[in-house]
Amino acid sequence: MKHILVTGGAGFIGSNLVEHLLTAGFRVTVLDNFATGKRENLLPFADNTDFTLLEGDIRNIDDCQKAVKGVDAVLHEAALGSVPRSIKDPATSAAVNISGFVNMLYAAQRAGIKRFVYASSSSVYGDCTDSPKVEERTGTPLSPYALTKSVNEQFAANFAKVYGMECIGLRYFNVFGKRQDPNGAYAAVIPKFSAALLKKESPVINGDGSYSRDFTFVEDVVQANIRALTANKPEALNTVFNVACGMETTLNELFAFLRQELAVFNPEISSVTPEYGPVRAGDIPHSLADISKAGRLLGYSPRYTVHEGLKLTAKWYFENLK
Repeated sequence: MKHILVTGGAGFIGSNLVEHLLTAGFRVTVLDNFATGKRENLLPFADNTDFTLLEGDIRNIDDCQKAVKGVDAVLHEAALGSVPRSIKDPATSAAVNISGFVNMLYAAQRAGIKRFVYASSSSVYGDCTDSPKVEERTGTPLSPYALTKSVNEQFAANFAKVYGMECIGLRYFNVFGKRQDPNGAYAAVIPKFSAALLKKESPVINGDGSYSRDFTFVEDVVQANIRALTANKPEALNTVFNVACGMETTLNELFAFLRQELAVFNPEISSVTPEYGPVRAGDIPHSLADISKAGRLLGYSPRYTVHEGLKLTAKWYFENLK
């Protein structure tokens, strides 16, 4: 595999994938409509002869078919994220995350592409109370976003069975790292906390701070994608994997870690305290992944603890949010 299509390549995770692939010597095509992705995320690659940008929308089958020409495999990251966004506008989330997903699968299949690695989500576990979360046991989705990701997994399994494709789903758990956007109503918690702390303002923690997540540094997500791209064990194909750190961190602990690392650059930040607000609709109290399946079949092993990842992320936000 020498030529990889990254859909949503201007986004947070997508641009980190593009950077790694180009550094590793791959040719990379990006398909993005810049609805949530940012052009500046791709500027470092603009002069690279192995990089091609196609501005288009996965809801448009013609754009999908143009994007897959000459491609050996697909890393499908394009989606409308955010549970609150999907609750406010379920129709658009469904159009992008389901119809767009099927368009990409179909375009890849018609182009003779077999390997299709796609971003799923820990949200598919819904009301499942198991801890840690194991791939084979999910619950009822608690938001339209979660439902779209669950449907994606079913479509991928169907295309594998009907068309002989090699589909691998990666259930991301609360990814963070450089290029994650702190702006907008649907920004993730770590960039929002970082932006507030750098202004010496109190970030808002939803609930009492006891809710916990399995926060995953973006470099480990990149690792999982590359391993899925090159996986050759039959059992690793046409299935889904948890991609996480395998550690629980509460929102209060997260805030304390982040404040500590940003205070290295500005000691005044150490005196900032959080505010507490209502729990968000659709949120689950705790989320911890069992990552043994990915370790066994993909060779995946997280290289960064949450604290190590936050240290690198804090430095990036300090340098880029001035």
